[in-house]
Amino acid sequence: MKKVSVIMPMYNMELFVGDAIESVVSQTYPNWELLITDDCSTDNSVNVVKKYMERDKRINLFSTDHNTGSPSEPRNISLSQATGELVAFLDSDDMWLPCKLWEQVEFMEENHYSFIYSDVEKVSCDGRRSNRIDHMKAKTYYKDMLKFCRISNGGALITREMIGEVRYKSIPKEDFGFWLDILRKGGMAYGTGRIHALYRVRPNSRSGCISRRIREQWFILRRVERISLVQSLYFMLPFAYNGLIRYLK
Repeated sequence: MKKVSVIMPMYNMELFVGDAIESVVSQTYPNWELLITDDCSTDNSVNVVKKYMERDKRINLFSTDHNTGSPSEPRNISLSQATGELVAFLDSDDMWLPCKLWEQVEFMEENHYSFIYSDVEKVSCDGRRSNRIDHMKAKTYYKDMLKFCRISNGGALITREMIGEVRYKSIPKEDFGFWLDILRKGGMAYGTGRIHALYRVRPNSRSGCISRRIREQWFILRRVERISLVQSLYFMLPFAYNGLIRYLK
């Protein structure tokens, strides 16, 4: 069995991080390590993690030197400690279904893929499932991603070799930028067509405001990817449409 390194950033998530960790511990696939990096939380998050560490040696805790205000550096710290051939990502307020890693690793190896992702179901703040599902495309590549981010953090699985030296940047939509940097090198990412991750919708989440998401998308296209004005407008049209549909689900 290939080892899976699970990358989890954390900041003031004492109400939710237990659920996130439980969803990893409950995986039917046993060969994983959970690498949690705390961004100097001021609540009881660290103590919650330490209780799980006492029961499961596969859980590891790291910390930033100071609060960075972004999940980018915590994710990079965890990535630098990863020892698995495969890498998965889970935010500390989201969850996985128990079959996530087993079915994804099987799907990846059967098809000889290096980068895959799954559908994601939205759940309420208290964790209740809603059947509000983000169905992802069967496959995606760099230019396709410029129109709309087809890959969720919690639904992704990728080989450490394909990540290479790519790391998260301290920019808006850092996860989107991360996928773009990987796919820009070439290659394709493939959807499993199955639901494997649960995304917790919280009132104050960073992705909740449509206007903010549009501004951030424009920033990525123009300032980060250096896309021309005309091309950026072309890519923004499907983003605005898909974003509205996704928001209304």
